[in-house]
Amino acid sequence: MCNNYRLEVDVASIAEDFADLKIKIRFPEGTPNVAAREDIKISDTAPIVRSIDGERGAGELLNRRWSWPSPGGKPVYNFRSEGRQFDRGRCLILTDGFYEFTEPMPGQKRKTKWLFTLKDHNWFCIAGIWRAVPQVGEAFTMLTIEPGEDMAPYHSRQIVALPREHWADWLDPAVPAADLLRSLPKGSLAVDRAFPSLAGKRRT
Repeated sequence: MCNNYRLEVDVASIAEDFADLKIKIRFPEGTPNVAAREDIKISDTAPIVRSIDGERGAGELLNRRWSWPSPGGKPVYNFRSEGRQFDRGRCLILTDGFYEFTEPMPGQKRKTKWLFTLKDHNWFCIAGIWRAVPQVGEAFTMLTIEPGEDMAPYHSRQIVALPREHWADWLDPAVPAADLLRSLPKGSLAVDRAFPSLAGKRRT
């Protein structure tokens, strides 16, 4: 499951892209600091856009912690979506790529690291939910589904990559979750080997 992702896009570009989609973005805590980061990891603080109750076509952009603790203390950074509607607490997790890991390649000790990006998108959103928990305050997690054809060779689950045309719908809890929480057609995700480096060569 996804435990590492990337965001190297500035907040001005993010806000502009939402405006182009007629999604009104508010900054209830001021414009957040969105530093370019190659590796966002579990328990880091990162930007999300969360839905506003009773308001279609709008969202709040703020920084929140990735993962909350389970009753057993383990971080809940991914969350199975099957059979759930998510009629509250939806959010968009901003990213330009996410990582998955497979067994080490011959001669390597570290696991092989793969970067997935969404074709025809400079950046995109991952479907998520957020909640407030006493231990850490407000935090978010990524929703997962059965793997699509692009992901199946790498992992038994996958996060939900949302293309631009689905961002407003995910912020609207009236839109059935099942209509949006699904894998994209084969070839939608581009895959690069991040470690060991492929020296710029792309695997698709």
